[in-house]
Amino acid sequence: MRIYNTMNRKKEEFVPLKEGRVGMYVCGVTVYDYCHIGHARSILVFDMIYRYLRKKGYEVTYVRNFTDVDDKIIKRANEEGVSAKEIAERYIQAFYEDVDALGALRPTVEPKATEHIPEMIELIKRLEEKGIAYAVDGDVYYEVRRFPGYGKLSGRSLEEMMAGARIEVDEKKRDPLDFALWKASKPGEPWWESPWGKGRPGWHIECSAMSMKYLGETFDIHGGGMDLIFPHHENEIAQSEGATGKPFVRYWVHNGFVKINKEKMSKSLGNIILIRDILKRWDAEVLRLFLLKTHYRSPIDFTYEVMDRERESLDRLYRTKEKVEELVALGKADSLSAETESILKELEGLREQFFEAMDDDFNTALAVGRLFEAARVFNRFVDGSGVSEAEKAVVAERLQSFYEDVKDVFGILKYPSAQWFKKPVEELPLPVEEIERLIEERVQARKEKNYKRADEIRDFLRSKGIILEDRPDGTTTWKLQG
Repeated sequence: MRIYNTMNRKKEEFVPLKEGRVGMYVCGVTVYDYCHIGHARSILVFDMIYRYLRKKGYEVTYVRNFTDVDDKIIKRANEEGVSAKEIAERYIQAFYEDVDALGALRPTVEPKATEHIPEMIELIKRLEEKGIAYAVDGDVYYEVRRFPGYGKLSGRSLEEMMAGARIEVDEKKRDPLDFALWKASKPGEPWWESPWGKGRPGWHIECSAMSMKYLGETFDIHGGGMDLIFPHHENEIAQSEGATGKPFVRYWVHNGFVKINKEKMSKSLGNIILIRDILKRWDAEVLRLFLLKTHYRSPIDFTYEVMDRERESLDRLYRTKEKVEELVALGKADSLSAETESILKELEGLREQFFEAMDDDFNTALAVGRLFEAARVFNRFVDGSGVSEAEKAVVAERLQSFYEDVKDVFGILKYPSAQWFKKPVEELPLPVEEIERLIEERVQARKEKNYKRADEIRDFLRSKGIILEDRPDGTTTWKLQG
């Protein structure tokens, strides 16, 4: 089994630190809002990896954190006039609703940053004692130039980072690249007691402290989106290895970005699509198949048209499953023809190729291809062969076993076929493209202070049963009435 390691920019044989056991840490969400399609990709990529490692027989300790104290959470809390804890708990609950709806397995441990402040303080103290961290007026900073390996994950030199980064001006820092480990408390912010006074942790320190608590000072896999490589994961390495003097992570795994209709997803473009809105129209298995058809490291383009096609693709797999279920119920033959033996061998070969693809850096795109090829082979045999139904049942049982493997690893094909075909395909009152076009027109009208036109669009959509919600971040989402 080989995994692409971001650290070395190549595929490497996977050899865990402890035989038969894997420690995996994945950066979770900052809980200040609902999760979107970008979060869904990371959640489902590492759900697939977790499932596959377990399928391979590994005992996996999977840790995924919640960042529940952060500038964004505090800002949202102040806007709503509630505590940061209330905001965090609200969106942790929303996160679980989304993740459970996606059918993702729960990690072994899901630590919250606020419940691990003592561990963070201890780690900062270790860095301070080693002369890598320094305190100024209640703040504590990591001195980047004291860690020789800084930049090894992102492949950037300090000079490149200085030239390309938008660095926050802070006169307390010895160097603009230094980053905060601890922040002195400000009015209206949550705080904890520390050796440096009342304050709260910086963002990066939490993952170092929590991963090492649950997985040890060196562990196997650290994952997250490519956007986290720099500075977050780079800073984690500096903190952890600076404190322990040991390698922090053996394999760094990063999933690619999601685009919406070939555009970068961003709040400024208003094209953020929430998980819960996707699942109003398509079953979670449709989203899973959409994501699995692209290798996890490659960028992926989300469109409504592609999702509709994936629903049709799943329908074809479930039609095959329907045949399988009917044939298996008939009972199997005791003796087999050469034709049937040949088909069994072909299906077993495709199943082996499925696992070979997964062993090659979780190549789900190739593995999904083997699944569809197996369905085609089976259907061609069942529809065109003159062998008995009992012989066909033997072949059906072989494909059924393959489907079980796919269900375990990909989290799809888990429904009985009859249940799948009862699932409604939502009929929208207007084409999605028209809804999105009208929303964009309304956003522009509001920018131009043409509130009459903006209200007309809102009222027209409401008459069609489409309700708009203007969010505090300036984006607009929509849902069907009732």
